[in-house]
Amino acid sequence: MAGMPAGAALRRVLIVEDEAAIRELLRFHLTAAGFDIEETGDGREALERTRAGPYDLIVLDLMLPHLDGITLCRSIRANSANRETPILMLTARDSESDKVLGLESGADDYLTKPFGVREFLARVAAVLRRSQPAEEAPLDEARAIASRGLTLDPAKRTATVRGQAVDLTKQEFDVVYLLASRPGIVFSRAALLARVWRGDTFVTERTVDTVVSRLRRKIEVDPQDPELVLTAWGVGYKFVDID
Repeated sequence: MAGMPAGAALRRVLIVEDEAAIRELLRFHLTAAGFDIEETGDGREALERTRAGPYDLIVLDLMLPHLDGITLCRSIRANSANRETPILMLTARDSESDKVLGLESGADDYLTKPFGVREFLARVAAVLRRSQPAEEAPLDEARAIASRGLTLDPAKRTATVRGQAVDLTKQEFDVVYLLASRPGIVFSRAALLARVWRGDTFVTERTVDTVVSRLRRKIEVDPQDPELVLTAWGVGYKFVDID
């Protein structure tokens, strides 16, 4: 991964990893790539840091003393200065259920130990790229949408559900805006990947499902029986049609 452009402000990265050798490895390569690094091996201390100020990226281990990575990730997404900060989760666990749990807790990507440095840096670049609004993104000048108690303002990137403001991540907002702007139209998972994640090679169709699952928990009255973002079985998702 290329370093930072000359004169650019260093992006801040918080490494939360209790294994000193891995923490040192990550610090070395991220520093060489042009990042400003902070680090801790304690989940509780990491929570305090994320509440104190924003970072550009959080690299988060799953197994931590005092506060595990899943709980920490959920806390960051619920109430901190880093609600929308990209989170790359690291773990020694390799089961699909653990990966899904990590993504549903709010992580943007998931990397299983042991991993190569080149793959790690590529994942870092990918999550940072996805977190930045694309210059050509149509949402910048798109219209506001109000439907079924849901209001989306793409200029301010704000969402209101039944009169209450709701914090959505970039991917959650982009997914629901794309669907709500075309009510009744089914988007396949592949289409959502292409439009929202812009064909990122590290993102799979399962990621779409986890983002939709998180989104439903925020905007639906009953996430298990959604009324806004509907599943088109075997195909993908759609926003409820206009009556």
